[in-house]
Amino acid sequence: MSKDKIYIMILFLVSLLGSLLPKSHFFGETFFFKALLIYWIFTVLSFHLRTISKKGNVTVDYGLNYSLSFILIFGPAGLLVYESLFRITAYFYKKVTKTDDPEEFLHIFYNIGSFVLQNTITFFLYQILNQSFSAVPFGFWILMFILVIVNAILSDTFLVIIFYLMKEISTKKELISFVKSRSILDLLRISFINGMLFLLIKEGLWEMVLGLFIINYLVGHSFISKAQLIQHKLERDQFEQMAFSDFLTGVHNRAYMDKKMTELNHCEEWIGIVVGDIDNFKRINDNYNHAVGDQVIIHFAKKLQTFLGKNDFLFRSGGEEFTMFIRNKAYEETTFLLKEILTHIENCTLNLEYKGETIQVQYTSSMGLYFFKLNEGLPIEKGYIQADQLMLESKMSGRNRLTAQKAPI
Repeated sequence: MSKDKIYIMILFLVSLLGSLLPKSHFFGETFFFKALLIYWIFTVLSFHLRTISKKGNVTVDYGLNYSLSFILIFGPAGLLVYESLFRITAYFYKKVTKTDDPEEFLHIFYNIGSFVLQNTITFFLYQILNQSFSAVPFGFWILMFILVIVNAILSDTFLVIIFYLMKEISTKKELISFVKSRSILDLLRISFINGMLFLLIKEGLWEMVLGLFIINYLVGHSFISKAQLIQHKLERDQFEQMAFSDFLTGVHNRAYMDKKMTELNHCEEWIGIVVGDIDNFKRINDNYNHAVGDQVIIHFAKKLQTFLGKNDFLFRSGGEEFTMFIRNKAYEETTFLLKEILTHIENCTLNLEYKGETIQVQYTSSMGLYFFKLNEGLPIEKGYIQADQLMLESKMSGRNRLTAQKAPI
């Protein structure tokens, strides 16, 4: 038998021994089974609200646990019955939904053993500290919070040991990183709910017990629903970003440029459409290779981005060609900015890797600017064509320069 299986069986057997110890309170069989039924129903209903974490070949479920309140009322033996009933139900649920792990049956023994044992320890801690804390203002709630923290530490310790034995964790760094971070607010919520259940069941206030379970279920369901909506939105945003981003440089692509053109056509503002590309780019590819050429394109895109404002747009509109929409600037400001960009690029030297050696690459850019007012008979698509033609004029005039034109007012 492997070490992890031996460890699981030891946990289970120790928890059985703990269940033989005296109970804290005894209310009779009817009282016990009424509480057991309510706990079981709502724990099963809330099972799908748990947080699932995958570690290697094992799935770990994290969710709100009511075991602390149950053991404080019915002791270790009562908790053993409750945990056994719930874990067996969870086992069949996973079997039916085909979400079970290969060793799912063995996990029943681990879950029963670990939860009963860690709560048995906190149960005796409660017996020792209860009288002292009862004399302190809000002492009961302070004690409940302490018990929940102890429970969390024990739970993490048992998990770390089992994963270490299963060789899912092999280094100290992995050991530390696996210990899950816990929210103080979440621990307070667990403390409050278990404390309220303990007090209400002691008084036999069953309607309020049901109400607390229902409220907690609805809050948990609402939280999960909102989390799923946020996750779906993040996924949609990610897919949209992928669809509108250039794979090499990370800037907006031609598809996004077309989309933004449609939107801007409805505006009435002065805008600078700039088309620029890398001079003699084919020579760079021919002298070196496409990997070096790609690095030059990436560098060009990054340099252009550093000069643009938050309302400006940069697109990769062709192979080594980029288009900029410069907004909220006068014509003179725009031309000054573009000349500054060209000077900066001309003075840059790239240190790149080529055939195992470091090479130095320099390049220049030619740009065309068409500055005009939107929605005055000239759509932005035609403004782009004008800027592209102006860029070609820069090429024909000797490269490394800006050719600019402002539409008449």
